[in-house]
Amino acid sequence: MIRGIHHVQITIPKGGEAEARAFYCGVLGLPEVEKPTSLQGRGGLWVRVGDRDVHIGTEDGVDRTATKAHIAYEVESVPAVAALLRRHGIEPIASVPIPGYDRFEFRDPFGNRAECIQPIG
Repeated sequence: MIRGIHHVQITIPKGGEAEARAFYCGVLGLPEVEKPTSLQGRGGLWVRVGDRDVHIGTEDGVDRTATKAHIAYEVESVPAVAALLRRHGIEPIASVPIPGYDRFEFRDPFGNRAECIQPIG
């Protein structure tokens, strides 16, 4: 029945698109994907992660720091991504160890929780 994941969505406050582009496209280097014309008036933006999309929608009145919901990004080098985030003022947060993986968590500039994970070996 279910064949895979097409996309995931996170939210940012309304009007936060410029800051989201600066972080997701600028800092993380994710390419922006043009939204269909029918959805462009809703705000937000879409970015490509590997062969999937992350839809960054707009929503006010949400405490993003109060949830454990998150996206886990598989990365080539956990230390390199951690260093990149530190250079941009985002402190990595230690995660509970999982055998066979190196990983950490962080909160994006809007409070969304994310994980960076790398298989070991």
